[in-house]
Amino acid sequence: MEPQDFQQAILRWFKKQGRTDLPWQNPITPYRVWVSEIMLQQTQVATVIPYFERFMTSFPSVEILAEASMDDVLHHWTGLGYYARARNLHKTAQQVAFNLNGVFPDNIEQLIELPGIGRSTAGAIRSIAFKKPAAILDGNVKRVLARYAAIEGWPGQTKVHKELWDLAEQLSPNQRTAEYAQAMMDLGALLCKKTSPNCTQCPIGTDCKAHKQGNQSNYPGKKPKKTLQVKTCLFVLLRNQNGEILLQQNPPTGLWGGLWVLPQVEKQEDLHSLCTQMGLNLGEWQLLDWQRHTFSHFHLDYQTVVADIEEIAKAVNEMQKQVWYNPKNPLSLGMPAPIKALINI
Repeated sequence: MEPQDFQQAILRWFKKQGRTDLPWQNPITPYRVWVSEIMLQQTQVATVIPYFERFMTSFPSVEILAEASMDDVLHHWTGLGYYARARNLHKTAQQVAFNLNGVFPDNIEQLIELPGIGRSTAGAIRSIAFKKPAAILDGNVKRVLARYAAIEGWPGQTKVHKELWDLAEQLSPNQRTAEYAQAMMDLGALLCKKTSPNCTQCPIGTDCKAHKQGNQSNYPGKKPKKTLQVKTCLFVLLRNQNGEILLQQNPPTGLWGGLWVLPQVEKQEDLHSLCTQMGLNLGEWQLLDWQRHTFSHFHLDYQTVVADIEEIAKAVNEMQKQVWYNPKNPLSLGMPAPIKALINI
């Protein structure tokens, strides 16, 4: 297929089968497109939709987001994972609101300079929000193009990555850019799936090399398998007589940066000394079963000590950013999903 024929086939399919009722499409603004694209990084549309809608209700403009506290932003992000995205979202909102008069740039180079925006996200913002020519290459588009041109190898490899970008640039149109960008993402999400792709309904199926070869599952190439390291920790859930739970805030950078978590100890024997340091009288406690939470680069195996405090302790260490949290009357704090689950046991 010539690029023009490829574009027309994609756009004809999109007109009949594409998604046009996603919340960030009505209305389309640079702010809404940007927030949705950050949320959609490594996260499926169905998961993102309720988060996006709540986010827009609380932060309807880039100025309001810029003025919000990091705690409030992380609270709205709880459960989406990859929390660096939320921290970068807040930083970018502040740069746009305070340094760019609330106006997002419409060129790739300036967009990429903003925290958390890479080449593909910049392309999506430019093509969808500003309706200007730009290529995109998210996970869905990588899969479509790798199969269409039978590009071998894992997209994380420099050579393969460049080949996919070159093809994306070659095929991207100068007109109807918003429709084309959404069409390519929809094609990967709805038809050209990781498993059981629906090639008979695909608008470019007859010209797809992988389909002709009958080996669609070989593309794109798989990431080399790597044995994930296993780390362990012991969380301490301290509960006072009011049913409040002690939480403390992590440093702004690093794992679960800026999020509120349970205190940790190396071993069970350290439980008493932890309570003594905090001026708390330890009552009955129990040890829960092991659980596992998997990050992109390691497994976290953890146990939790649930301990009752005999006396109501009102004083917390503000220097260590600690707080008594009432699950029945929750504060707007950002928490990792495993911690949120533990405090609601």
